[in-house]
Amino acid sequence: MTEQTLSFEAEVARLLDIVANALYSNREIFLRELISNASDACDRLRYESLTKPELVAGDGDFQVTLSVDAKAPSLTIADNGIGMSREELVGNLGTIARSGTAAYVDALESKEEAADLTQIGQFGVGFYSAFMVAEQVEVYSRRAGEETGWRWCSDGKGSFTVAESEEAPARGTRIVVRLKKDAKEFVQADRLREIVRTYSDHIAIPIRLEASGNGEAAETLNQASALWTRQKSQISDEQYKEFYHHVGHGFDEPWMRLHFKAEGVIEYTGLIFVPSAKPFDLFDPTRKHRVKLYVKRVFITDECDELLPSYLRFLRGVIDSEDLPLNISREVLQDNPLVRKIKSAVVKRVLAELKKKAEKAPEDYARFWDEFGPVLKEGLYEDPDQKDKILPLCRFHSTAGEELTSL
Repeated sequence: MTEQTLSFEAEVARLLDIVANALYSNREIFLRELISNASDACDRLRYESLTKPELVAGDGDFQVTLSVDAKAPSLTIADNGIGMSREELVGNLGTIARSGTAAYVDALESKEEAADLTQIGQFGVGFYSAFMVAEQVEVYSRRAGEETGWRWCSDGKGSFTVAESEEAPARGTRIVVRLKKDAKEFVQADRLREIVRTYSDHIAIPIRLEASGNGEAAETLNQASALWTRQKSQISDEQYKEFYHHVGHGFDEPWMRLHFKAEGVIEYTGLIFVPSAKPFDLFDPTRKHRVKLYVKRVFITDECDELLPSYLRFLRGVIDSEDLPLNISREVLQDNPLVRKIKSAVVKRVLAELKKKAEKAPEDYARFWDEFGPVLKEGLYEDPDQKDKILPLCRFHSTAGEELTSL
């Protein structure tokens, strides 16, 4: 197939214009976003390979690799994950298929302060942050199990090209960021080490920096173990915060976190956060939660409706089960009794922690209520089993004074 030139969707074009022209001081977050996307791609292939082992063809050693060319100058981020077909390249990198994006871009355009760009990952558009530092971005990708590889290329100024490519990896995606003159710091090994250890240490697959020659071996920059499996005493507040940013695509500070391990009849680990600000899709009609389900550290899905009720859809985080079968299908999950038990226990735990907050820090809790009260109140009529626990958490205006009060 010959090279084809296509235009970005209107919202993407507007967003790219804002990103490319913003005087943005924290440009290093582009690397966090690209590494996060690469990690997700590896997670998705790991899941698919459970039922289609031929997709990994004996290469199940998932990793993200960084390499630099100081002369170009360019930075390359590669993964051996699921990869993308031509349709996926066009769909994922040329459009933003998320509700609320147009309103978000409108809000960005109306703000003078570029700091608002810290929300960029929240819409699944973290890829576009590369244009803060790039004159041009090339994406080489081949979907696992497919023969044809593809090259996507753009300077971020309204259009992109797509063509077949023999240079695509055997499987996965390779992103070549051709750096602007004022972004040469991102070919320095020490700078890359600092960024990865600050933002991506929690990523559960190795992030390797390729040696620049001289017989050096590739260097692993992160701990490469799932954060939620570590002891609480071994995790700093900063590491918790960056994991929240990764799993929740938020850039606010987490308002509350719950890190727990349940043992007994069923065994699972949870690391769950309450944001301090409304997620952009809080009132999306689908009312889906954004907590990811893992089984034995393998990502299964972020669309298990039965894992949490819709009135807790503001939660972000992961639940990792030791008892569910690894090859469980998303359909079977909906009616699985183990999932229902996990849901019941997690809901009780979250409501109990909110009760403690309400009692011990009422002013802090009032801020939570301002953000998420209308959503939590949905549980009063949707979940009769938990009504007695939700009602004491509700706050109302009264004739007794300015302060909100419970019943």
